[in-house]
Amino acid sequence: MTDEKNNTNKPKNQFELDPERLATTDEEGHRVYLYPEDVKGKWKDRRHLFYWFLTFVYLVVPWIYIKNKPMLQIDIFHREFTLMGNTWFGIEPIFLFLVIISTLFFVAFMTSLYGRVWCGWACPQTVFIQGLFLKIDKLVEGSARKRRELDQGPLTFEKIARKTVKWTIYLIISLHIAHTFAGYILGPRELLQMSLHSPMENRGIFIAVMIFTGILLLDFGWFREQFCIIACPYGRMQSVMMDENSLVVAYDSKRGEPRRGDVSKDKEGDCINCYHCVKVCPTGIDIRRGTQLECIACTNCIDACDEVMEKLHKPKGLIRYSSENELMGKIRKAITPRSIIYIVISFSFIITLVTFLSQSGNLNFQFYRGIEAPFQVVKNADGSSLVINHFTMKVTHQGSTEHIVKLEVQDLALRDKVQIVTILNPLKFDKPEMKTPIFLKFSPKILSEGKRMLKVNVKENDILTNTVEVPLAGPIINN
Repeated sequence: MTDEKNNTNKPKNQFELDPERLATTDEEGHRVYLYPEDVKGKWKDRRHLFYWFLTFVYLVVPWIYIKNKPMLQIDIFHREFTLMGNTWFGIEPIFLFLVIISTLFFVAFMTSLYGRVWCGWACPQTVFIQGLFLKIDKLVEGSARKRRELDQGPLTFEKIARKTVKWTIYLIISLHIAHTFAGYILGPRELLQMSLHSPMENRGIFIAVMIFTGILLLDFGWFREQFCIIACPYGRMQSVMMDENSLVVAYDSKRGEPRRGDVSKDKEGDCINCYHCVKVCPTGIDIRRGTQLECIACTNCIDACDEVMEKLHKPKGLIRYSSENELMGKIRKAITPRSIIYIVISFSFIITLVTFLSQSGNLNFQFYRGIEAPFQVVKNADGSSLVINHFTMKVTHQGSTEHIVKLEVQDLALRDKVQIVTILNPLKFDKPEMKTPIFLKFSPKILSEGKRMLKVNVKENDILTNTVEVPLAGPIINN
């Protein structure tokens, strides 16, 4: 499984990992490449079926259109978010905050119950590497032993040819994954149209997609388990979210110890020290040493150990999904105060998010005073004075529904004294953000009477939907 070529103090067994360092580094800190062996079993079959399902969803969802819109699109350039045919425009930062924080606490809830299940079953790093890239390795270069021998062997034509074929396939898959990701932002039809033209016509998009392709190629093709071990923050946070009731991939030391070869045969446990669990581990750990930060709960070691136990005619489950309490012979509590706190916080943010979205379809009015003088005084035909205030009314709303509204003064006693002048009244708003000039004409006597704020009602279909307070400015003239 591991390349110990540079390790001068090689252990008695190459799969007997050094307790003082990671399996992916040698004594000098150089990387040791892993060659996880293939495994068969029910857990692998279940995971790979789920991997194919997630990959299918990822590749297909952008091409599903509802109401002539992508099923899911996050258009960061136009600040538009589309889901199931509904579009929200100019989403405020609070929206992203609520989405991220509710997701984080839900992941914390799932971790408190099922351990690092996200890493082994749904993380894109695991899904693409184990579901696609490792299969390419096996197809092009053969088994783990053959891949190790190929890498350690001299530079031959066969080695160059196999590496070229492998990395070419890597590149094609990485390009497809990157372009699909771009489709979630730009829209698949728009991206397809762009791809039919010269890259220089959409230089920025082309460069961004190529950079992302390079990152995927480097990560999935070379960096691999190093991301899980040293770069992923979730691996470091999981120990805070878990407790003795959390399900983890665990080795039953009570049943397995002492191992074969360490004691006399009549005192041996079920573990025969075959190292199959170590050989198949994609992050290079020995699960028999307990739950470790590097474990991604991929269940490879469960299938490997069950296969050995079956051949020995012993019960399966020496390595299995279990909790610390169950391993100690105690009863596992499925729901704990920790998990309740996580799910309550998560649902609180989700409810806030739903409330925010449900109210975001309402019209939001803001009045900004014109950039010229705050007011103008003109004379009527009868010689009386008239004050004019100029405002710009900004209207924002979510969704694509057309709104037709009418503005009117709320105070009945002022309706004959204050005139609202607009381009049209009723006004039609069919865009997420629109601006229109508003003029208020009124007698200066209103100001002398202490009326400095004017309440304007906004009605849609003769139903009051909003009330806006507008400050009045002008001289106090008594004539």
